[in-house]
Amino acid sequence: MIIRVRPKYARPARGWFFLMILAISLTAFGQDSYPFRNPDLPVEGRLNDLVSRLTLEEKIGELMSDAPGVDRLGIPPYNWWNEALHGVARAGYATVFPQSITIAASWNDSLLFEVATAISDEGRAKHHEYLRRGQHDIYQGLTFWSPNINIFRDPRWGRGHETYGEDPYLTGQLGLQFVKGLQGDDPDYLKTVATAKHYAVHSGPEPSRHEFNVFPGKRDLWETYLPAFRTLVREGNVYSVMTAYNRVDDQAASASDELYDILRKQWGFDGYVVSDCGAIEDIWKHHKIADNAAMASALAVKAGCDLNCGDSYQFLHDAVKEGLVTEDDLDVAVKRLFRARFKLGMFDPEERSPYFQIPYAVNGNAAHSRLARKAAQESIVLLRNEKGLLPLSGDIKNIAVIGPNADNIQSLWGNYNGIPEHPVTVLQGIKNKVSPEVNVMYAEGSPLADGIPTMEVIPSVYLQTEEGRQGLKAEYFDNDNWEGKPLFTRVDDRVDFQWDIDTPDPRLHMGQYSIRWTGYLIPPASGTYYFSDWGKPFMEFSLAELAEGGGNHRHRAVLEPEQAVLEKGKKYKIEVRYKNYYGDATARMLWSTPKNDQKESAMAIAEKADVIVLALGLSERLEGEEMSIEVDGFSGGDRTTLNLPQVQEQLMKDIVALGKPVVLVLLNGSALAINWAANHVPAILSAGYPGQQGGNAIADVLFGDYNPAGRLPVTYYKSVEQLPPFEDYNMKGRTYRYFDKEPLYPFGYGLSYSRFTYDKLRVPSEVDIRKPITVEVEVTNSGNMDGDEVVQLYVKDEKASTPCPVHQLAGFRRIHLRKGERRVVTFRIAPRQLALINKKDKLVVEPGWFTIYAGGEQPGFSGRCDAASTESSSARVKITGKTTEIDF
Repeated sequence: MIIRVRPKYARPARGWFFLMILAISLTAFGQDSYPFRNPDLPVEGRLNDLVSRLTLEEKIGELMSDAPGVDRLGIPPYNWWNEALHGVARAGYATVFPQSITIAASWNDSLLFEVATAISDEGRAKHHEYLRRGQHDIYQGLTFWSPNINIFRDPRWGRGHETYGEDPYLTGQLGLQFVKGLQGDDPDYLKTVATAKHYAVHSGPEPSRHEFNVFPGKRDLWETYLPAFRTLVREGNVYSVMTAYNRVDDQAASASDELYDILRKQWGFDGYVVSDCGAIEDIWKHHKIADNAAMASALAVKAGCDLNCGDSYQFLHDAVKEGLVTEDDLDVAVKRLFRARFKLGMFDPEERSPYFQIPYAVNGNAAHSRLARKAAQESIVLLRNEKGLLPLSGDIKNIAVIGPNADNIQSLWGNYNGIPEHPVTVLQGIKNKVSPEVNVMYAEGSPLADGIPTMEVIPSVYLQTEEGRQGLKAEYFDNDNWEGKPLFTRVDDRVDFQWDIDTPDPRLHMGQYSIRWTGYLIPPASGTYYFSDWGKPFMEFSLAELAEGGGNHRHRAVLEPEQAVLEKGKKYKIEVRYKNYYGDATARMLWSTPKNDQKESAMAIAEKADVIVLALGLSERLEGEEMSIEVDGFSGGDRTTLNLPQVQEQLMKDIVALGKPVVLVLLNGSALAINWAANHVPAILSAGYPGQQGGNAIADVLFGDYNPAGRLPVTYYKSVEQLPPFEDYNMKGRTYRYFDKEPLYPFGYGLSYSRFTYDKLRVPSEVDIRKPITVEVEVTNSGNMDGDEVVQLYVKDEKASTPCPVHQLAGFRRIHLRKGERRVVTFRIAPRQLALINKKDKLVVEPGWFTIYAGGEQPGFSGRCDAASTESSSARVKITGKTTEIDF
């Protein structure tokens, strides 16, 4: 007799099979029969039905950003934390557009809409692909925590490059179009959810952001810090708002009755509010407003914070028991959150929403890459062009490309970024542009800053297994904690992997694997090495000498490199551990070898060059969110000076001293006090953090295939000595609206290869206080090259009853004009744009005289409200009627 043993994966007996199918069908039928599942019912009725079926425990779980599923109701888990600041971030390969402050330099709100539409296409496609793979994790959803519309009031703030600059009107208009592009225009469904952050009055310093208290005063609050939020809520119908970490007038922003009253009662916001991550904990731990997490959570929920990024809301159990908050209070928040999920179509058949069928192939497609190049082109600001050095001649035979940002992909993107599949650096962009006969030479020249070298993957030749083979032993585990026997073992040449949303092997499953690489590192030279384990979501490494008493260093820093002094040829035991608990799988082991002749190499190729392109500036390794970095000029992510890092400044001076034509290309997220360069370098471009196509866009401008028209969205000051203390949130002395000194480059500044002239500015002589002002101006391209012009409209209150801005932006329009072409540009200035906070703390429009300026840049000023302007295209209008109070 032969006995057959059924393997565990074989089909069960037919009777059991039918019973199983019947059970599943009955369960599904039961879930589908719930009224909240019926897309034909009114949303409020569906919400009431759903919430009535949840237990208190389940409701509290749904108020956490990592919301668990409710299996008995067929509600899948959902993670609300997703990022899309300038491309879908942390979710695998994506199109990376210019960073926010960079694209703000385009002064093109239509471009922001195009870019956000592409981002939301990719976000939708990624989300549905993750669902097809059974994934419901962080960075895989549709609720994006973007845009950041805080005012970049001080260039020292490390997160300023996430914003659209220092002006409330420009920020509001760009943010408005970004929100519209993310959320779509379907009357029934949201494409994705946009989130206006950080509400409110938040712009550093980073090291004290969890505890500082801001007293902005009503004038600055309403004239500077809140207008962009109002625009996104009232005009953009933004569906989510994120609170700030700080206090405002002694109240934590996440639990401020005043801020929530403004948001919901005055502006009519009907979406949901999410705390910044850990902000609820700050209420009791750092602000000392509450005694514990339960009390802090109750304060936040009752004030109006619906969703907790963090773990504080788990203590709502205790808060309910202690009578600090009721279950009815929780129901309000739960309904707001599920209303968003209903509007995203998460409980409806796919055919009901127009967004379900966006194909995954849309990610990083050719059209989006072209849009990224266009966005980078429009964002480049020409700061200086002495004697028409640019565009460069086509007869150049030898080009030297020098600088720490010349061939560094990390300098392209800024923070909260995705991973571009084919990034183009400045060096590569120039190589792409010129013919093969042109000799393009490259040298790094210097590190980004002392102690912040450029990193590269450790080459295989310097790695060795225990058996003496080149590379490292790699153990792949089918769990996320390196447990038990590995599923398989092999030798990997080096640790340099970008698996995107896939896994290293079909036998491994997303979020359920880990890898360990072991072996030896053998340095090629003696000296100081820097190491960085660049892995997502988790990676760490250890490096130990084999000699007795050798040090052992275990690290998990992603951006800040670790330092070690190593000896040539000596073996150092290395272990690298990686694990994945969501998609976007990246594992790269980086180092920087001793570089003792960087400047000499740069000087040598500069001597041979006909023209030198010097790529300097900053990167997200120097400025960013709550960083641990402490080097000269930078602290905790913020800046302590506005200068270029000293090592770059010296490199620039040595290169310029050669007497060769030099073009300085700045890749930077915040203003730089390039005082020496402004007087000694003939051509200067500010390219910001230009995204994946940055190198091609820069080359387009350098060689005249694109005529630059970008304008600065921030003031470039001469030094921090021109500014008030960083911690002071009073706007006096800050930004172009209140600055009373001479800047290096003013807000709105930018040159072109063409010349544009303005005439026939038409403004009515008199307008009723309740009506808008219509303004017309004629613009002519008087140059020899087609190009864009950014028409800027400013207004100044000549008779203000209280302190007023020197002048302020009231309109802008980016237009394209062929050489010799003339066009009439029309603006409408709404009464609200003339409003101010009067002595009674009321928002009013006052009768009197206003001066209107139109031109390609900001008008000249002396810093006094009644200063006469040197701008030729200006006119005065009289506003008649009685002082009129308007809604906040």
